[in-house]
Amino acid sequence: MPARINIKEKCILLWLVLNTVALQGQILKDTEALNLLKRGVDDIYSFRFEEARDASKKLSTIYPDHPVIKLFNGMVTYWENFPLIPSSPASVSYEKYLNTCIKQCEDTRKPPDYAEFLLANLGARGMLLMYYADNNLDSKLNPLVMSTYRHVRESFNYVSLYPDFYFFTGLYNYYREAYPEAHPIYKVLAFLFPRGDTAKGLLEMENAGVNSIMLKAEAYTFLSIIFMSFENNYQRSITYSRKLYQLYPGNLSYLAGYIKNLLLLKNYDEAETIIASSDGETGRNYFEAQLAVFNGILQEKKYRNYDQARKYYNKALNDLAAFGYYGNDYSSFAYFGLSRISEVSNDKQNKRIYRKMALELTSYKNVNFD
Repeated sequence: MPARINIKEKCILLWLVLNTVALQGQILKDTEALNLLKRGVDDIYSFRFEEARDASKKLSTIYPDHPVIKLFNGMVTYWENFPLIPSSPASVSYEKYLNTCIKQCEDTRKPPDYAEFLLANLGARGMLLMYYADNNLDSKLNPLVMSTYRHVRESFNYVSLYPDFYFFTGLYNYYREAYPEAHPIYKVLAFLFPRGDTAKGLLEMENAGVNSIMLKAEAYTFLSIIFMSFENNYQRSITYSRKLYQLYPGNLSYLAGYIKNLLLLKNYDEAETIIASSDGETGRNYFEAQLAVFNGILQEKKYRNYDQARKYYNKALNDLAAFGYYGNDYSSFAYFGLSRISEVSNDKQNKRIYRKMALELTSYKNVNFD
């Protein structure tokens, strides 16, 4: 199993408050600031970054020293430079924003609005953990995991206050049970933590998706991931990937997730229509590499044009190389495809070689388009 799976799945629970810093305290009591924050977050997910930066400036005027501003700016940096990789100049400012947020939260000892500071702290830590895990930065990730556990446990004290917290309890309830089942080596470790409930966890995340103030996108994202990658129920996962696509049609990550889900369902016609309408997206090299994978799958599966499919897969592998560890999952899809094409041509050696490479790169070996 790739190291990233282990670390990233451990970190999933820590990403509970990406945008929940408005749940309590000053900003929640300030209707104008709360609405401004909500609109700003919507702008971020919709890739309207100029509008998001304008919201940040206005929030800074109202609350100049609040850690939420640093967290918000970190979110803008992350999505504007998606996928964020260590070689990107923006990674420096991204880490600075989030580390400053953490420091601001922890330098203030038990403020009256402590829960808000705790949530901002965990939000910043969660974003850093995801960035480190996605890019295999173990030297930075491991110390942060250790120092974050205490804050995660402390957050249980606030779990029943607002619907947004159902996102956190839902993730815990689901992954506490599902992850050790998917990876039995961790069953012993799981006994150190209170039992969960997968069915309850899914219902709680549904609740967060419908009723939360700020966590709709995160709830739907993880529901899509769970049904696609853990439950292997692509029909259930499309419910959530479609919601994200409809809510934020300008978000290329959600667009790619929806296309991937359609292809896993073998809904080739709709996937092809959306891909064709997306070909004009330029300047987004990672998305273009994803499109090459999708076009390869279409040529292989729908048209049985194996030569053209092979060209698309090889193009994707070449383009994904620029993204290092971050591109591994989509590289695995290309290698799975090349392995299938080799099987068609009775090339048993390359079939084995490509499949081995795919399995070494993938996070979820059952998500392979076989």
